[in-house]
Amino acid sequence: MTSPQEAANKDEVEIKLPCASLDAVRDKLRAANATPISPLHFESNDLYDNTQGQMVGSGSTLRLRRSNDQALLTYKGPPRFEGGIKWREERETLVSDASEAEAILAGLGFTRRFRYEKRREEWKFEECVVALDETPIGDFVEIEGHPSSIRRAVARLELDFSETIPYSYSKLYALRRKQEPSLPSDMVFSNDNR
Repeated sequence: MTSPQEAANKDEVEIKLPCASLDAVRDKLRAANATPISPLHFESNDLYDNTQGQMVGSGSTLRLRRSNDQALLTYKGPPRFEGGIKWREERETLVSDASEAEAILAGLGFTRRFRYEKRREEWKFEECVVALDETPIGDFVEIEGHPSSIRRAVARLELDFSETIPYSYSKLYALRRKQEPSLPSDMVFSNDNR
């Protein structure tokens, strides 16, 4: 049986904020002696679903992420929101061969439905992980941790909690494509911009 503490450790608890200047946030992190966790790196994320669209229909996510010669398979349950903070079950594991993981997913009836790319760096700050994300549709700050730690981090970084966005990158991109139908179906950088 899973203890309440173990169950809590399986939850992703985070907020996402648009950011006008990642450099300004980075400078504040440095000034506050935040600890760098991972330097700026490229991530490619493929989202999978079955032909019935059960993952999207339930609000869940099945993702295969490639980054730094590693692959990570992640399941995220439907999100819920409490006090402007997103909570959802998250299960993930490293996979040794991304191509084989794709083949397994295909064998189970899942196909890639959407790809999104980003450049990300991560910092440890106020008992949170602060991710600075550069995406093809703008820059964002994600802060993951305990709700009270998230709120402290937002205040210390002089960000505006009221600007939190309840959407995933796939949903944000779908909304952007409604405004700009000429955008490609996947949220990717142009080849010369990586």
